Amino acid sequence: MAEKHLTDGTTALAGQPRVIKIEAAEKPRNAHLRVAAYTRVSSDSDDQLNSFAAQNRYYAELISGKAEWRMVDIYADEGITGTSAAKREDFQRMMADCRRGLIDQILVKSISRFARNTKDCLEAVRELKELGVNVRFEREGIDTANVSSELITAIYAAFAQKESESISGNMRWSCQRRMEAGTFLPSSMAYGYKLVGRKIEIDADAALVVCRIFQWYLNGVNRIAIAKKLNEEGISSGQRKKWHSASVRYILTNEKYTGDSLWQKTYTSDTLPATRHKNTGEHEQYYAVGTHPPIIPRETFDQVQTLMQKRSVGQAVTHERLCARMRCSCGSRIRAKQVNGRWYWCCCRHDEKGDCAIKPVPEAQTDEAICRLYYKLKHQSRPILEQMLETLRTIRDRRLLWSEDIVSLNKKISELSSQNQTLAFLKQNGLVDPDIFIAKSNELTRQLRQAKLDKEKLMDAEGDATANRTRELIALLEDGPDFLDCPDAELCGALVAEIIVESNDTLRFRLHNGLELRESIERTVR
Repeated sequence: MAEKHLTDGTTALAGQPRVIKIEAAEKPRNAHLRVAAYTRVSSDSDDQLNSFAAQNRYYAELISGKAEWRMVDIYADEGITGTSAAKREDFQRMMADCRRGLIDQILVKSISRFARNTKDCLEAVRELKELGVNVRFEREGIDTANVSSELITAIYAAFAQKESESISGNMRWSCQRRMEAGTFLPSSMAYGYKLVGRKIEIDADAALVVCRIFQWYLNGVNRIAIAKKLNEEGISSGQRKKWHSASVRYILTNEKYTGDSLWQKTYTSDTLPATRHKNTGEHEQYYAVGTHPPIIPRETFDQVQTLMQKRSVGQAVTHERLCARMRCSCGSRIRAKQVNGRWYWCCCRHDEKGDCAIKPVPEAQTDEAICRLYYKLKHQSRPILEQMLETLRTIRDRRLLWSEDIVSLNKKISELSSQNQTLAFLKQNGLVDPDIFIAKSNELTRQLRQAKLDKEKLMDAEGDATANRTRELIALLEDGPDFLDCPDAELCGALVAEIIVESNDTLRFRLHNGLELRESIERTVR
């Protein structure tokens, strides 16, 4: 029998192991490096906009001067703060193009132009590195293609954030001193006023609308009906254009229409990104008398405040209005029922047949749940609504990707960018007069800006109903009160489409945009 040789695995380790080096494959390179530039100016002043045009010309010349570079686009945000990336439309467009694999390198003047928020800066840089896109910060001499550059980027971004916080602090201090002296001028005027030089004057057309709103309310017209009247007449409310119950309420409660000013109703957080909060005693407030011409007599304003107070008591969501919105999870309708002087919400099936497990809900607990829901929507749910809006916008953008009008505008934007690049090349080689170059470059920049604006307007016009309703909800919450002492019929009706008594412990609220939120029924044990 042949002898078997057994090994325990140590034989292979007795000698020196043979190592074969496998060379890394060369990373495929594009024939041309696809380069983009990002520029931003923080205000819309003439000087800053001139700087904006100059930055565009600079990058067009720089990119066109490199034979191995091909310009993708110059992404530019005007008059927009750098402390939050979400507010910069062209920055987001640039990031979207990077995700689509259209860009290899991004040129930026400095980190402070890229972002003044350390978190946003690092998140963007890290994502771009993962996508294979490097960022060159010219002033700092940083190229994120280098492995060690992220630490340096973080340091500079922190400095940029600190600078932004310092500037904001100085501005707040300056504003406070002017409030104390009674010389403060807000950055935006209340509807019905305009700023002429350093003086607040009445906008005659808008002031007439304000007077009508006050008179209608005194005549018994509610806020929803007033908003409907104004929308039907095609009267713009200003920035938001469409009138809502909350925007009517804002006008009816604004002391500025009496000629007085209450300053620092809200304050900005010290941390970035900055957020606005209602001032409930955290900071000083300043009431200045006679800061500008009045639109509404003091007596009329006081009458409206008294009437609003009276109506608010009886304006808690009435039984009739709530019954139209409430239903039981079993599918039956809900009706109001009074027992021993107390009101309850009862499932008709439970009350009549006894075969529904949902017990009557005390009206007081329903009111509390509605007030809690409003508070959460006002103070905590803004990011959820904005994320929902962003998701809807992304879906819409994908749907419109092959729209003929969008394709045509994209082609126009590309052609204008190419013309800008060609013009810069001609200038660099001395083939065009400097004055002609500046004039033509400014015109191309204007046309490019207009094309991008036309595209944005077209895409906004194509937004679906859900997105529009979400925008309306955000506007309502921005204009609405900080909290509710009791459910407001008009405001709740504008926010909530349906209330479902889901169980003995839970109410489910369906908002007008389809979003559903739950609130517990805090039943009192007696």
